[in-house]
Amino acid sequence: MLLSSDLWVSALIRRAEIEGAYATVVKKGDDRAGSVIVKAYDTSTRTAKLYTEAFGTDGERLWIQPVVSDSESELDAYIARQRGYDPDLWVVEIEDKQGRHFITEKVQAYGRRCAALSPQQPR
Repeated sequence: MLLSSDLWVSALIRRAEIEGAYATVVKKGDDRAGSVIVKAYDTSTRTAKLYTEAFGTDGERLWIQPVVSDSESELDAYIARQRGYDPDLWVVEIEDKQGRHFITEKVQAYGRRCAALSPQQPR
């Protein structure tokens, strides 16, 4: 059984705050079934990465980086486009000195499959 979006987002923010990061909801989506985009900003390098929910070939829920760019404006443009398609979308931003995303589910690196990254592992 999947958690509702509002509960999942609350847990993500709490994990980030416990570890000393700052996390906030930039755009609140549908409480029960809204998709989520996580923007993880590394304050030490001033770079960001996006993570969004997806489903693997086996139907398994995982997280992917839909856009890889050094330009934060490109990442923000992607978010704006997605918000245009999906009014129920949640957008969560996390600022952390190590750039951690705090997602506990499986994360697939862009273009290749990798093991789940713990919130403590830098990318």
